[in-house]
Amino acid sequence: MKSLKVIIVAVALSVMASATVAQAQERKKGGMSPEQQIAQIEQQVGSLTDAEKKKVTAIFEKTREAMKGVSKESRKEEMPKMMKKQSDEIAAALTPEHREKYLAAMASKKGGSGGGKKKNQ
Repeated sequence: MKSLKVIIVAVALSVMASATVAQAQERKKGGMSPEQQIAQIEQQVGSLTDAEKKKVTAIFEKTREAMKGVSKESRKEEMPKMMKKQSDEIAAALTPEHREKYLAAMASKKGGSGGGKKKNQ
């Protein structure tokens, strides 16, 4: 009886551990979900309208699908192009007020962190 309890506990722990690993791999593999990305944009520009959320979510999903088709070897070259295209599409999908704030936030992100400039120094 005691060994049965030990086996049940061991199986339960193993299931919980594998679920945690699977979740971590999914996050690493896929990055942030569209909902998390929307929340991040809303922190920068304020609450998005339902129409904006729908358009931006579609843009994120389209970019994610496009990235799946890019080989690991060409990601370093293709990723910046895809991110630029995504950012431009998001800006176009936003209201003028949100677009202005979004573009300002993107500009400060690029300029404020130094980006790849440290490598060249």
